[in-house]
Amino acid sequence: MHSPFLKWAAFLFALFHFYTNVFATMSELWFSAIHFGGFVALCALAANERRGEDDAGPSPLQYVINIALAVVAVAVPIYLILFENALYARETEFIWSDYLFTSVAVLLAIEFTRRTTGWFMPILILISLGYILFLGRYISGVFYFPGLNAETVLYRSFFSSEGMFGLTANISATFVFMFILFGSFLLKSGAGDFIVNFARCLAGRFTGGAGLVAVVGSGMMGSVSGSAVANTVSTGVITIPMMKRSGFPAKFSAGVVAASSTGGALMPPIMGAGAFVMASYTQIPYLTVIAVSTLPALLYFLTVSFFVNIEAKRLGLRPDQAGEHESMWNVVKSGWHFIFPLVVLVGLLVAGYTPIRAAAFAIAAVIVSSWLSPTPMKAKECFEATVDAMRTMMSTALLLVAVGLVINVVTTTGVGNAFSLMIVEWAQGNLLISLALIAFASLILGMGLPVTASYIVLATLAAPILFDLISHDALLAAIRAGGIPDSVQATLDLFGGDAAVALREMPLEMKQLMREELLSPELLTGMLLSAHLIIFWLSQDSNVTPPVCLAAFAAAGIAGTKPMATGVTSWKVAKGLYLVPVLFAYSPLISGTWPERLYIFFWSCLGLYAMAGLLHWRLDKALTPVTAALLLVSAGLLLWPPLSVYYHIAGALILLSVIFWQKRTA
Repeated sequence: MHSPFLKWAAFLFALFHFYTNVFATMSELWFSAIHFGGFVALCALAANERRGEDDAGPSPLQYVINIALAVVAVAVPIYLILFENALYARETEFIWSDYLFTSVAVLLAIEFTRRTTGWFMPILILISLGYILFLGRYISGVFYFPGLNAETVLYRSFFSSEGMFGLTANISATFVFMFILFGSFLLKSGAGDFIVNFARCLAGRFTGGAGLVAVVGSGMMGSVSGSAVANTVSTGVITIPMMKRSGFPAKFSAGVVAASSTGGALMPPIMGAGAFVMASYTQIPYLTVIAVSTLPALLYFLTVSFFVNIEAKRLGLRPDQAGEHESMWNVVKSGWHFIFPLVVLVGLLVAGYTPIRAAAFAIAAVIVSSWLSPTPMKAKECFEATVDAMRTMMSTALLLVAVGLVINVVTTTGVGNAFSLMIVEWAQGNLLISLALIAFASLILGMGLPVTASYIVLATLAAPILFDLISHDALLAAIRAGGIPDSVQATLDLFGGDAAVALREMPLEMKQLMREELLSPELLTGMLLSAHLIIFWLSQDSNVTPPVCLAAFAAAGIAGTKPMATGVTSWKVAKGLYLVPVLFAYSPLISGTWPERLYIFFWSCLGLYAMAGLLHWRLDKALTPVTAALLLVSAGLLLWPPLSVYYHIAGALILLSVIFWQKRTA
């Protein structure tokens, strides 16, 4: 968006979103439709500004087509608003205009998702629509579906709460928009430089300090930006050269920045837009989501830091090689006001304000606090920050609307239940195998979808079965403890009376009713959140896992290294993405009390250090087969939650023995 007209159009559209979110009340369906139509129009008009390889820009025909598409996109929400009641009355008895506008809306979603994110999502939508229309009848087994007529599919795609203007579109227009706008204002105010300087001051004096600066800086920046790729580019241009100058290999430097930037979306208090999407999707309060996410996020960044520390020891780096260090006092004195908006945001949330209103006040706090710096935000800077937010929001908005078409097919056809049954059949009720299958599915989805869309699709498919497997042991223990209601006993008798057999054979809906009778609401909330956090964490892996790892590729471009080799390095450094979710499934790290969480956190820190040494094949020096075997045993004893404290102590003693032996013989 370069022309003044398009910038002002984007700015005014952003003001409409802000006003509607904060002050006005509007039908969610209308708001979502306007949100979609406006961003399609902006995307179409922005295409007319793009230059080709010969700087000729779009052809006259393309120019006219883009303008026509923008006009049609604006017409779609107008038609919905004017004829909503008539459309509800007609339902599936469409007239020609109903066919025209509902079909055009679906085609616009497909085309502009292709323009902004590539072919993966459009192909997925076409396959989904083909499945619900006619392909399902040709598939045997659990995925058989007889098909629906075109009117029903278009009606549900256009009007239902699972369709393109349903939940995901509303999340995009409300939570995601407000926090992308907040992040844009925060970065425009100069917070990015403060974050990097603060991280350098905080971590630069330790062994491998430049690498730790990259970890801390990328983690803090990623929490605000919400995009691993944008985070990699914004911080990597500073931290990757810094790491290279301090003695780290270029490939390792790029891998660390990509892994750290990916973890930014896991770090409270903002977590990009992920926490708000999850809160809306699960109906669990936002404060609960960020509260339980703090310790796991620290575990992830500690894991990356362990790799940095071990590599620094291998290279023989010393703290004084990390670069010049500014005093903490000078850094805080020059940028303390950047902390004020975050304090306002979290404080208002704790006080009971909705996330949307809290974000609005936090944006105002950014502007106010910027006047305490040498570069205050004036009207021009606010305008540019808003336009930047709209530019960032464009692909996200179109994608989250389009993914509603896939979710509609999943919920209408019951393919989510079929997917769950498939996991149950393949995993034979084994939670660990189920986690591996879900991780593989998330990687495949992540090759074509951003993490938020990947999380939403996978949560729709796999969250119910994952929640069922996580809560199985607690439900079984409650039944065996005795004193169960007669209704529960009657249900068990229907399946032979044996609790273990009954829980394995009864439908998910029946088990859900049983859980609500026997388990506390707090425990159920924690287990549900565990299931969704597992999926959300695993959805991040596409940023750092070959063959498609966009954050790693972006870091490779800055470092001048081979993209695929950098991807392998980032995948190794980001192992916390796979190890920590296992703790969600098998321990009370999410669902337990705070003493239980801190207990798991402490032993997990030691276990992840042992695992990092094993994966890097060294601690203070290279491992031997004997020390590697000891580290493997130590990591297993420390990380496996069901074991008693005596096993954890034994694992810690083994780890300390290996460290002591290596230091003595180094």
